[in-house]
Amino acid sequence: MSFDALLFLSFGGPEGPEDVRPFLENVTRGRGVPPERLDEVAEHYHHFDGVSPINRLNREIMAGLQEQLRAEGRDLPVYWGNRNWHPMVEETVARMAEDGVRNALVFATSAWGGYSGCKQYHEDIARAREAVGEQAPDLVKLRQFFDHPLFVAANADAVRRAYAEIGDPQARLVFTAHSVPVRADSMPGPDGRPEWYSRQVSECARLVAEEAGVEAFDVVWQSRSGPPQVPWLEPDVVDHIEDLHAKGVTSVVVSPIGFVSDHLEVIWDLDNEAAEKAAELGVAFVRAGTAGDDPRFAKMIVELISEHVDEVRPRKLSLMPAAGCGRNGDVCAPGCCSPS
Repeated sequence: MSFDALLFLSFGGPEGPEDVRPFLENVTRGRGVPPERLDEVAEHYHHFDGVSPINRLNREIMAGLQEQLRAEGRDLPVYWGNRNWHPMVEETVARMAEDGVRNALVFATSAWGGYSGCKQYHEDIARAREAVGEQAPDLVKLRQFFDHPLFVAANADAVRRAYAEIGDPQARLVFTAHSVPVRADSMPGPDGRPEWYSRQVSECARLVAEEAGVEAFDVVWQSRSGPPQVPWLEPDVVDHIEDLHAKGVTSVVVSPIGFVSDHLEVIWDLDNEAAEKAAELGVAFVRAGTAGDDPRFAKMIVELISEHVDEVRPRKLSLMPAAGCGRNGDVCAPGCCSPS
């Protein structure tokens, strides 16, 4: 099948102080997050003048992607839409329709399954098409890429650089990803088994550690945002650093494999809170980079495109099923990744 364009679909972020509160209200709508929690998170953004790095980083990824597409002779325009802030996906799909786009692929900036990591992007696609109406293009979401060789290699090289920086080959390797409610993680994936998201994170961590030549590692979580009475995946990275210190660990390398780029949750939760806790305890701390600014990330997106345009066989390193692909908001398997 031929495709006219690619929609780069992401989370979105504020680009000024006046954007922060409306953006956070969009993010948390219907989740029962108390106003005081929104105020607390808003302060994180105001430390950076109300600007999230995510939009700048997405522009850089898209520039690299367009360069890679040109290098491979692919005439595929790239459009950009967000879930929670401008350019909103509804606006972007309307512009695609005006430009005559009839069939487009969608790259969502999440490597993972689960509700927030995958199904919610299908909902974004369906909502945008409904808003545009009959002229909306067909939209095919690309699959999850947590086990793609290029994603794994980019993260592994970032881990190697972090070990070179910390100078201690015995430093404990700690992988982090965004926490989600335990109940949400318990929902079945396309293989019918629960904990699809956390299983993917653990498998990616194993693959990255193996590629980087590190035998011992931990998988922990960060950035929880729900009501305190709701159980979320644990341990939190800051608590884990305290536990490692209590066990005599003197240095840690933290790899945020759950995140594509160094956006605000990475910068605040790791470069500020986790790093400050490590310094307080006298634990040497280095945070590895994310994969988005590695040229292999753009090349990976082009390979995901080729799976549809050229019917190329998917490249993947795990035995977990390839998942996340769907047309016009339909999920890859019935009941997959439902919200709790």
